[in-house]
Amino acid sequence: MQTHSISFSFSEYPSRKDLPEEDRILLERAIEARGNAYAPYSKFNVGAALRLSNGEVTIGSNQENASFPSGLCAERVAVFQAGARFPKVVMETLAISAIGKHSENGQPAAPCGNCRQSIHEYEYKQNRPLRIILQNGDGPVYIVNSMADLLPMGFDNSHL
Repeated sequence: MQTHSISFSFSEYPSRKDLPEEDRILLERAIEARGNAYAPYSKFNVGAALRLSNGEVTIGSNQENASFPSGLCAERVAVFQAGARFPKVVMETLAISAIGKHSENGQPAAPCGNCRQSIHEYEYKQNRPLRIILQNGDGPVYIVNSMADLLPMGFDNSHL
């Protein structure tokens, strides 16, 4: 029997003001999008902003529903919008801003499993990683170089 380990690295910035300007602006767009969240049940508001290689930015915010599986996360709103509007354009960087009553200045919340799998599919489709910027409230900022780092051994059509 062989034992394997999976690890990844990420960059950490004390706050968004410490980010390179292009990333700071994208994260600020995610914060603006967070203001459009509809989260009456969880009270956990999330905004996302996705920069494409053509310079376009798509945004998303979480949209809850009393029938919980019917809602949609901010990350998928932004990514699916880009996939529908710009199907052949490379997705470069996704900024995600979240805030909830227990997350004001803490460690950033990473995307849920459904979002990880959906974003992983787009990385596979474009044959290129998607950088991810994460921040909760005014806490530290984490940057991950690929969704594959957050979803090791992800499922894609090579398994079919």
